Amino acid sequence: WRAFNTSISGKLIQNVQPAAPCYPGPSQSDEACEYADSQWTNEEFQANTAIGLSYPTESCPILNISAGQQPTQNCTLGDQPVYTVNATNADDVAAGITFAIQHNIRLVIRDTGHDLLRRSTGYGSLQIWIRYIRQGITFQETFKSSEIERCPNTAWRGSAFTIGGGYTWSNVLGEAASRDVIVVGGGTPSVGCIGGWMQGGGHGPAAHQFGLGADQVLEAQVVLANGTLVTASPCQHPDLFFAIRGGGGGTYGVVVSATVKAYPTSNMAAQQLSFAPLNSSCMSEFMEAVGLLHNAYPRLLDKGFSGYGSWSIASPTPLVYNYNYTIGGDIEANFTTGFTHTISIFRKTPETARSIFAPVLRQLAPYNGRSLFINITYSAFDTYADFYHALSGIESPIGSSAALGSRLLDRKALSSPRLGQTLEVLAGTPEQFTSVNLVLVGGGQVARDGADPYSGVNPAWRTSYVHNIVARGWAPGADEATKNAVYSDITNVKAQAMKDLAPATGAYMNEGDRFDPDYLRDFYGQNVDRLSAIKRR
Repeated sequence: WRAFNTSISGKLIQNVQPAAPCYPGPSQSDEACEYADSQWTNEEFQANTAIGLSYPTESCPILNISAGQQPTQNCTLGDQPVYTVNATNADDVAAGITFAIQHNIRLVIRDTGHDLLRRSTGYGSLQIWIRYIRQGITFQETFKSSEIERCPNTAWRGSAFTIGGGYTWSNVLGEAASRDVIVVGGGTPSVGCIGGWMQGGGHGPAAHQFGLGADQVLEAQVVLANGTLVTASPCQHPDLFFAIRGGGGGTYGVVVSATVKAYPTSNMAAQQLSFAPLNSSCMSEFMEAVGLLHNAYPRLLDKGFSGYGSWSIASPTPLVYNYNYTIGGDIEANFTTGFTHTISIFRKTPETARSIFAPVLRQLAPYNGRSLFINITYSAFDTYADFYHALSGIESPIGSSAALGSRLLDRKALSSPRLGQTLEVLAGTPEQFTSVNLVLVGGGQVARDGADPYSGVNPAWRTSYVHNIVARGWAPGADEATKNAVYSDITNVKAQAMKDLAPATGAYMNEGDRFDPDYLRDFYGQNVDRLSAIKRR
């Protein structure tokens, strides 16, 4: 290890858990522990730590020592990598791969650690960390391939950005806004651009209009298992190009740079809808309204709307906040039972957005004020960047673990007579504190890009409208039996109910059930055999 560290100019890190200062041992420090505790839910803190994770494992949980919390277990690496190559260029990546092969060491590739399925972990492994590869973000007014001769299989003649390393969407979207263009990025700004997000599919607020993140890639620089740096494009290594455009991150090679499409910005209109039951006797009407929205989404997305939503019958935190609504005359109402979505539409005005949504509003009207509190607002934005900063671009809560499952729901599922029953299963009981999140980006260009012969994205995306996620957590310090019961409920009850509703689709690999027994079929669909063959090469 010492010789290897010398060969890469001292860039080898012996990993230490970010919460290690809270435990007896050489890293123990009350001051460092208190700082880690104060930053535990800060995405930047976790991403800047070699083995910090947005959704940490529990082999070394954070402690609040200022409140008197004491360790009840040892702090260990658990399934985290033992060493990290803090790569700053492709040569470092190649050296790490070569060393792992020579010494038969398990290898993990990591960018920001924003991963729900723990693919940034690996017991006893060596990790290659690409976050600090920073070769620049380069804009091209008109895309030109890096190849000596223009690739005839690349039809794109618009603008493009080359993302040269472990940048996040906050970095790239800022560059795009300064040039009045749009790139398809994640709804969470701190997510890495060219890692698992892109290579696993990649959804975001602009995906319905322009396609999934994987389908934006025009070419990429990839370090292969033999340490060679190659260009993957429709003309060079086309199978590799296919695989990294949706076939999963850190699997076929290490992507160190990618060039993606950019589009002229445009005006947008957005709608924010929230509703909640007036009291506990109105739960059946609440669930009816949730079903009504699900029925409507294919029509709304076909008209150009897209966005994100969530609902719960017992959210751990308020889900719908008061809008001049009071209970008992003087108590502001923040609802933990409720439904909310924010949907937007490109190149339209709020008046047009209202007109498109009007049929759905007429269906909701009988509930308003009788069984549900309903609030709808519309907004106009001059540019996509204005919309993103106002209504998207929000950092999701991190710092704790949870169990989740998901399913891609097509038109048939969303209009099925079984939909209401499935929603009841997903809702669970109030004691479960279940959250359901809706990714409403299907149809549109996501569907049309199914014709792209170089797309490795799960084909289920092409026929689906809603990526439906169900999640549950547990209290800090919960025992293994409690956590296993939650995992079982997600996998065997809630996710299974979605499979029964939509048996012919699949799931989004980046936000799927890590214990899905059918993960190969659900995550990769009909592409699994081809992707497996590419990986074996």
